[in-house]
Amino acid sequence: MITKVVQIMLYVDNQDEAVRFWTENVGFTVKAEEDNGQGMRWIEVAPANEAETSIILHNKEFVAKMSPGLNLGTPSLMFFTDQFDELYSGLSNKKVKVGEIVEMPGGRVFNFADHEENYFAVMERK
Repeated sequence: MITKVVQIMLYVDNQDEAVRFWTENVGFTVKAEEDNGQGMRWIEVAPANEAETSIILHNKEFVAKMSPGLNLGTPSLMFFTDQFDELYSGLSNKKVKVGEIVEMPGGRVFNFADHEENYFAVMERK
């Protein structure tokens, strides 16, 4: 039986830019980096706290060659924060594309895009 989600694969065109985006703009840290020396490189990023789930940044082109037919689309991810207004302002100030704040039954939500126009959502944790 599955007990939790530990890693989410995110396939990107430029891993170095993706690392910079997640660390410099969103505040994640690099937890691990592996490179087999033959093109298979992945970088694990996660929130700076003790998050149980991390994002693995994979090279989209390499994975497409290794696994033709694999869905390389961006997963729909929802993040939670206790510092909603600060995160929204911080991303905006760093020139990250952010959407309007929307009131939902569960709380306020906004989306943001990375450098490759992949969109993610953030919900206020009450």
